[in-house]
Amino acid sequence: MPKIGKRLKSVRDRLGDVMEERSAEDALSLLKELTSVKFDESVDVAINLGIDPKKSDQVVRGSTVLPHGLGKTIRVALFADGSDAEAGAEAGADVVGMDDLADDIKKGNINFDLVIATPASMRIVGQLGQILGPKGLMPNPKVGTVSSDVATAVRNAKAGQAQFRADKAGIVHCSIGKASFTIEALKENLETVLNEVRKSKPSSSKGVYMQTISLSTTMGPGLLIDKSSITALS
Repeated sequence: MPKIGKRLKSVRDRLGDVMEERSAEDALSLLKELTSVKFDESVDVAINLGIDPKKSDQVVRGSTVLPHGLGKTIRVALFADGSDAEAGAEAGADVVGMDDLADDIKKGNINFDLVIATPASMRIVGQLGQILGPKGLMPNPKVGTVSSDVATAVRNAKAGQAQFRADKAGIVHCSIGKASFTIEALKENLETVLNEVRKSKPSSSKGVYMQTISLSTTMGPGLLIDKSSITALS
C-alpha cells in the first residue's frame, strides 16, 4: 500500500465527508484553508450538465467577464490590420499582426494566452487551425474572440474574461480566480459564471440542466456545492 504524505493526510483529516454538499461560502473557506502549496492556486468550478454533448444543438460554450478578474495577466495576440490593429493595440493587445503573426505561430512562437481576430482576418487564422485548435486558442465568435469590435474584445480579455465549454462528458470546467482572492470575490465570480452557463442552456436540453457543481483548487480536493446556496440559480 502506498504511503500517504503528511500534506495529503492532513487534507483528508480536515476534509471529512467528501460527498457532503456544502454552501458555496463554506466550500470556498475550506479550500482556502486547505491550501498549503507555495504558489497561488487557481480556484475552479466544474459543472455537470444534463445535456447530450454528442448533439450539435446541445453544445454549451461561451464567455463572461468576471467582476474580480482571474488573478493573472493575459497576453493577447490580435489578428487585425488598419484601424482595427491600431484600436486593438491601444486597448492593450500584446501582439498585433496578420501574415507576419501567422508566420511566427507556424514557427512555434506562441507566447500568448488568447487569440482575437476580426472576421476579415479569419482567412489567415483558419490556416492555423491545426496549431491553435489543440491548444484551445482558435478564435470563435461564440466566446467573443472573433469580433468586429476588437477594442472591446481585447479589453474584456485583459479584464479577466472566463471562457467555458462543455467537454465530451457534458462537464464545464472554468477558473473563477485565485486562492488568494477573498471568499466574497470568488463567490461573485462563481455566480457570474453560473449565471452565464444557465443562460446558455440549449432549448433542446430536457430535465435538470445543472446536475452537480463542485469547486476545487489546483492541488486540492473537489467539494460538492449545495445549489440552493447559489443566488444565480434561485
